[in-house]
Amino acid sequence: MTAIEHGAAAEPDPVDRSRAVAVVGAGTMGQGIAQVALAAGHPVLLFDAVEGRAAEAVAAVAARWDRLVEKGRTSAAERDAARARLRPVDDLSQLADAALVVEAVVERLSVKQELFTALEQVVAEDCLLATNTSSLSVTAVAGPLKRPGRLVGLHFFNPAPLLPLVEVVSGFATQEECAARAWATAAAWGKTPVHCADTPGFVVNRVARPFYAEAFALHEERAADPATIDAVLRECGGFPMGPFELTDLIGQDVNEAVTRSVWESFFHSPKFTPSLAQRRLVEAGLLGRKSGRGWYDHAPGAERRQPHTAPPADPPPYVVVHGADGLTAELLELIADAGISVRQPADPRAGDGLKPSDDLEPSGGLEPSDGPGLPDGLELPGGGRLAPVDGAFAGAAGADVVRFDLALDYRTATRIALAPAAAAREGTLREAIGLFQALGKEVSVIDDAPGMIVARTVAMLIDVAADAVARGVATEGDVDTAMRLGVNHPLGPFEWDRRLPGTWAHDLLTELHGAVPTGRYAPGPALGRRTFDGVDGEGADA
Repeated sequence: MTAIEHGAAAEPDPVDRSRAVAVVGAGTMGQGIAQVALAAGHPVLLFDAVEGRAAEAVAAVAARWDRLVEKGRTSAAERDAARARLRPVDDLSQLADAALVVEAVVERLSVKQELFTALEQVVAEDCLLATNTSSLSVTAVAGPLKRPGRLVGLHFFNPAPLLPLVEVVSGFATQEECAARAWATAAAWGKTPVHCADTPGFVVNRVARPFYAEAFALHEERAADPATIDAVLRECGGFPMGPFELTDLIGQDVNEAVTRSVWESFFHSPKFTPSLAQRRLVEAGLLGRKSGRGWYDHAPGAERRQPHTAPPADPPPYVVVHGADGLTAELLELIADAGISVRQPADPRAGDGLKPSDDLEPSGGLEPSDGPGLPDGLELPGGGRLAPVDGAFAGAAGADVVRFDLALDYRTATRIALAPAAAAREGTLREAIGLFQALGKEVSVIDDAPGMIVARTVAMLIDVAADAVARGVATEGDVDTAMRLGVNHPLGPFEWDRRLPGTWAHDLLTELHGAVPTGRYAPGPALGRRTFDGVDGEGADA
């Protein structure tokens, strides 16, 4: 087993709070981890190889406690007690009594190996060793140790005092009791730990790759500009930030390095291919906010790039439903609420004899599409078709079709993306725009892109997550938790999958693979088994 049953880690206080927790590395992450351990009541020792840096870090952590007092989040007495428990040390030998040592030094394997080899000569037999690496193999870090079984990954997310997620990573040699103790320690510190195996990217950095990769690919394909893609993923997909603005915040060099590391670790799998456009940003030194410019210009007073938003258009007086699938069915109530009549194919197209929308049968009884080359969806008064996104080009059948994107919730979404086929008439596009504007949505028209924006991203997240679970990286529940808490996604991949109709993700990727046969979009065997074997995976053990 590569993950430990949560029940196995049920210790009320897994680390004796009278013994110190040591943090090695006094940078931003090390300071954050030290603050978390202090808040949990531990004495904390802070060490850094650079002379004087540990003392500076202690002062910085103390200043953070001062700000917490100013904001009323803690008392002066609690601050003073925390300060008394925190001290810098200038030699590893001073960590001899620590019950736990967490390393947060530079991401170089040789540096971490040398550090833990030295620590092993200093600390007690019962001291737990933990690396905060986000990209290196925990197994490799522990490789040179005499007792590699007591080294575990404790991957905090920045800023550590605020973000709740901690990935507890079991290396090949990590003992179960050590992983269980690390999990319980993180939980005792008020964090939400998830178990995962030692694979490239662990959970979050592995499963999150499509969120960035698909946006960058759409930009490189000239389907839409960064501001529009960001806006659609935020305002339609429910993600708190778009990939372009988020990577500008993270740093293009940092994000690209993680992507490249995962891609290389998976032997250049097309699922994780890095973005050439992002590589050019890094080469140009356009790293995002920290350099003043990335995908966006962050200079003081710079004008914010705006998403493409269609001008106002008149709504159609009615729509005719042809074999509505789950996504189209979600819109019918909204359309009726907006005062637009919803008709069945048998209804007359004009006159007062139109059947009222409240007589519409449930979607399961709707008749199939009745025209060659026309997909199921909503027929507009001009005869064109508004259809839900799938993985094919909207113009694959040469029809008068406009595709609409997936939304987290069509009722609360404030923007929708539309992609017209090359053969779509201008009148059809205007009717589609007017329809969604009547539902209170802003509309972004993009080029014909298979899978469009939100749907393509979500389907790939589901596929990569299914593969990770099938390979024993983590449970479905832990993957969903990690993606919600680690990168603030509105839903975990399996939560998305359960709320989407039928075989949606597998079908979309199958079509997308046909449109773009590079191997990137071919649905993996794990998604196939999940889709067609009826596996719900709820509570499955990795």
